[in-house]
Amino acid sequence: MVKHRIYTMTVASVYPHYVAKAEKKGRTKEEVDEIIRWLTGYNQKELEDQLEKQTNFEVFFTEAPRLNPARSLIKGVICGVRIEEIEDPLMREIRYLDKLIDELAKGRAMEKILRNQ
Repeated sequence: MVKHRIYTMTVASVYPHYVAKAEKKGRTKEEVDEIIRWLTGYNQKELEDQLEKQTNFEVFFTEAPRLNPARSLIKGVICGVRIEEIEDPLMREIRYLDKLIDELAKGRAMEKILRNQ
């Protein structure tokens, strides 16, 4: 089976787009980082190290210290696909992150984005 192209993309190549999307709507890089830390369990230093090492999405999520169990509460549609229906576990993790960044850019409160955890 051929891997999806996004699996081999580096998180560092997409990260500036997450930040730009958030900042364009008056949100901050710090909020983007908080979302990523909440989802993956990386601390700030570990997150920065992953970005610096040019880690791809597959390794980034595979090596995540503690994927947040509350991430299963993330529901909805992203890129035209309902998250709950994504069968590939890695693609689901990537789409969870996309959905959280979308919620941030749409002005949702951080406590709701982080599912009150």
